[in-house]
Amino acid sequence: MKKLDILQAPFVQEMVATTANLYRLGWDERNGGNISYLLNEEEILPFLDPENVVRTIPMIFDGSKLAGKYFIVTGSGKYFKNVCDAPSENLGVVRVSQDGKAVELLWGLEYGAVPTSELPSHFMSHIARLEVDPENRIIMHNHASHLLAMSFTHDLDEKAFTRTLWQMCTECLVVFPEGVSIIPWLVPGTNEIGEATAAKMKETRLVLWPQHGIYGAGKDMDEVFGLIETAEKAAEVYTYVCAQGGVKQTITDENLWALADAFGVEPKAGYLKAK
Repeated sequence: MKKLDILQAPFVQEMVATTANLYRLGWDERNGGNISYLLNEEEILPFLDPENVVRTIPMIFDGSKLAGKYFIVTGSGKYFKNVCDAPSENLGVVRVSQDGKAVELLWGLEYGAVPTSELPSHFMSHIARLEVDPENRIIMHNHASHLLAMSFTHDLDEKAFTRTLWQMCTECLVVFPEGVSIIPWLVPGTNEIGEATAAKMKETRLVLWPQHGIYGAGKDMDEVFGLIETAEKAAEVYTYVCAQGGVKQTITDENLWALADAFGVEPKAGYLKAK
């Protein structure tokens, strides 16, 4: 059976639209960002032959827990601004090999391109999130500007950082009641930063990389984009508040409990004063 044009595949179109949006917002300058999207075989079959492996690309970590799984990923060194005009050069559909030591390229990453250098971090985070949320499909990393700036000026204690974000926008507690995790500054593209991020991903869907950016996880592209977008908006408001002379009034813990009750969410234990 003749395969359909993969550029019309919903997962390719989602990647194109999202990378364009992230670049438009200034969160992914140059090649500063990456996305991986877990796919079901049923999604790719109308567009690709799983037996037609273009080439095999070694990995620097053991991905055997993801063996046989399919992903569409952004490429290493690729500019998000170019994805729309040349998807097949900047994106790739890969399958994790059965021994977990490589990915098999099924489409894209033309001219010898390889997946994002953050692939170990992405795959480790996918493994961690799938253990606590079997529906997880997206890992997204970008340099959301105000969250990045906030990592220079705010106490990096997870409880304090989360509480500040919750107090900046009413919707924050509802969107990420589990809070935001924070790792130390680490060299990107290494197994070390991947392991640190994955450990935090078992508790939260947002992990801040200080002086670098943010990692987000979720069930679909809208959830992850909206998750980061909400935290970034709160960080932007925090920036304005600091510039305007600091907090004079805020959302109280009593208000936050009322909000949690109204929307049926459970705030991170110990982050709010007891009722």
